[in-house]
Amino acid sequence: MKKYIIDTNALISFVTDRNPDQQEKIASLFEQAAQIKVFLFVHQHTLTEFIFVMEKVYSIPKKEIAQMVSDLIAMPGIEVVNHIDFSLVLSWWPEPVSDFGDAVIASVCKNIKGSIVVTFDRKFMERLKALKLNFQIF
Repeated sequence: MKKYIIDTNALISFVTDRNPDQQEKIASLFEQAAQIKVFLFVHQHTLTEFIFVMEKVYSIPKKEIAQMVSDLIAMPGIEVVNHIDFSLVLSWWPEPVSDFGDAVIASVCKNIKGSIVVTFDRKFMERLKALKLNFQIF
């Protein structure tokens, strides 16, 4: 069964209308997870970034954000990852991966064998490619 690591931008695209094309593509993946056809891993760092963006950028009330996160982590096919392999993260950040959150996601991909990062960030895709990690372009 395929294992996907969800980047923050993909999660934001799933719950907002900022990019309907991205939203449609990522919704399909979440539907597959709900049917246990794939597994989606969401790192706690992704959730932290998501909460920050929902509150500060989209001005969503905290109670609504809490409900979104609660609903997300209760979905079938979703697993929250809490572990951070700091030695691996720090070997990639700040070079060759300049964004700390991206380094965390890349490390999760490295540690979950056969997993695929789901992101819409083209620069991050290039870094993943250089690290020989799997990613999916939707």
